[in-house]
Amino acid sequence: MPESCIRVLADPNQIKQCREKIKSVNGSVELLANALSLAGSDVRLKILFLLQEEGQLCPCDLSDILGMNISAVSQHLRKLKDGRIIDSKKTGQTIFYSVTSEYVEVLRPIFKLITNNKVLELV
Repeated sequence: MPESCIRVLADPNQIKQCREKIKSVNGSVELLANALSLAGSDVRLKILFLLQEEGQLCPCDLSDILGMNISAVSQHLRKLKDGRIIDSKKTGQTIFYSVTSEYVEVLRPIFKLITNNKVLELV
């Protein structure tokens, strides 16, 4: 059974200020929540990391790098594309994927932690 709040007095100013803070960052929160939700799979995070590092890659490249079949890689790419985190560009018969400019900035701090192997130091 969840505990109920036993607050004696509410601080209406604090509540109002917090509501305003949340309202002012709502767009950023939604963008980051979408990115984290889709990058929550280790495979998708690896794909995003590789795309950010290399600029663009095709499914065959990702398949070779990750040691996965192309079908599995394509399923992950589809989820990322549907979430608007990556874009695709067709050159001849090859489709290249890249992280959208919008999400490059959102994910940059996470990729920096990965690149510098700092994630393990944080836990």
